[in-house]
Amino acid sequence: MFFKDALLILFVCWISFGGTDAYGLFGFDVHHRYSDTVKDFLDLRGLPEKDSLDYFAAMAHRDHLFKARRLATTPASSPFLTFFGGNETYRLSSLGFLHYSLVSVGTPAVSFLVALDTGSDLFWLPCDCTDCVRSLNLTSGKSVELNIYSPNVSSTSSPIPCNSTMCGRRRACALRRNACAYQEVYLSSNTSSTGILVDDVLHLGTDENPQKPVSAPITLGCGIIQTGDFLDAAAINGLFGLGLDNISVPSILANKGLAANSFSMCFGVRDGVGRISFGDKGTPDQKTTPINVDESSHPSYNVTVTNLVVGGNSSKIDFSAIFDSGTSFTYLNDPAYSVIAEGFDSQVTEPRYQPERKLIFDHCYSLSATQDSYNAPHLNMTFKGGALFYVNMPTVVIPTQGGYAFCLAIVKSDDINIIGQNFMTGYKIVFDREEMVLGWSDSNCYDTAGGSNTLPVGNGNKTSDAPAPSILNPEATPGSKNRSSTSSTPHPLPAGLPSGNGAARLSSIANGLMMVIASLFFYQFHILSS
Repeated sequence: MFFKDALLILFVCWISFGGTDAYGLFGFDVHHRYSDTVKDFLDLRGLPEKDSLDYFAAMAHRDHLFKARRLATTPASSPFLTFFGGNETYRLSSLGFLHYSLVSVGTPAVSFLVALDTGSDLFWLPCDCTDCVRSLNLTSGKSVELNIYSPNVSSTSSPIPCNSTMCGRRRACALRRNACAYQEVYLSSNTSSTGILVDDVLHLGTDENPQKPVSAPITLGCGIIQTGDFLDAAAINGLFGLGLDNISVPSILANKGLAANSFSMCFGVRDGVGRISFGDKGTPDQKTTPINVDESSHPSYNVTVTNLVVGGNSSKIDFSAIFDSGTSFTYLNDPAYSVIAEGFDSQVTEPRYQPERKLIFDHCYSLSATQDSYNAPHLNMTFKGGALFYVNMPTVVIPTQGGYAFCLAIVKSDDINIIGQNFMTGYKIVFDREEMVLGWSDSNCYDTAGGSNTLPVGNGNKTSDAPAPSILNPEATPGSKNRSSTSSTPHPLPAGLPSGNGAARLSSIANGLMMVIASLFFYQFHILSS
């Protein structure tokens, strides 16, 4: 085949050669192998008649063969990576309504239940500690034992020396351990993790069914001392930093060529189940906005909002906000907070709810004993570049002594603006660090069209004491997908409050509403970003 093609090329050049001009330039005509000129010269018998059905069929067959050759010489694109055992994440009501996943670390592999935080960088685990949380009480009443990491037990673990480039200027040296020390302080009051940095293996797998195991060498924090919320409220078994710094796991995977420098997180509406995939750059039809390039020592997934629509009111506004999966609710300062709150308040017909003690939400509204639904204004944001972001969960429902109330689920901030998990619900969010864009597309986190798989989640280590996913009890929040920017949608209320420990589960809220039970009325939801 190659010899025949070479003869054709030589022939075309020979019959078509033109004389050179005064400047020594020359040209030649190119003739198709099925052209009359080629056929007449070579007297090739049996070629299809030009413009016949057989001719076009032969051409299609040729193109198919050429395409197959190109594919054969092009390396197949690597599948996405996720945690070994599955790509599911779980929103846990008993741990601050954050999303958690089971990860396996070390040799032999040990499993941990870690919070997924795009607002911080370091992946750390409770490690060789005395004041650690060693069990988790679930809303079902069950209690599960939690593992504690120990570098001495893992044959693939080694401390990061003080002179390592990974240690950096922000780190100190733990002389007694001859290792690089760290301390991460978070925005939640008195919340921190302190310890040393170690190298070990994170057990990942391809984001397909069946999974192919991938052992990824990573750097993590051996968290010897935890304070604040890490002792009782959130991330009690470790925090998985997904930020932009070179010490985060997505950065390490990209630097080692294991995955593209991008990852996605899906935040489910229906049952609190989500997905995470490393290397996922999203789909061509997703909406995007640029990530603001931050030259500070703490770069973040910071984007710009250019317009707000609350019901029928549109306001041009310019402010930046951080997409942070480590924050349960959305925090905004003025003027953005007032624009939304005042626009929302002016369009709600229910009376204001006045609790006996202050809630974290300023705008709540009472529902009558006979009321089984309510209308709330839609909330839309326009990001830099013109892409529209519809907020699926602008409100939460809370029980009161006489029934229910609903609140605008935005907390007034005194400093930075944070778009928390409640605003991300119903979307697959793509954190493309290669192109420096944030992408999003509608997803229930089950449809393959949304870029998610439905892998069975396992613990990845049958000898581990980590909790099995079936008993993690994610919060249920079924929802719908209305997209009108000016109207309001009726939201049915739950039939009653089921019994439970800490947080009530919803059975039929139509717009993805999350209920906060009475015991959480005065609970300051956690901001884990450092």
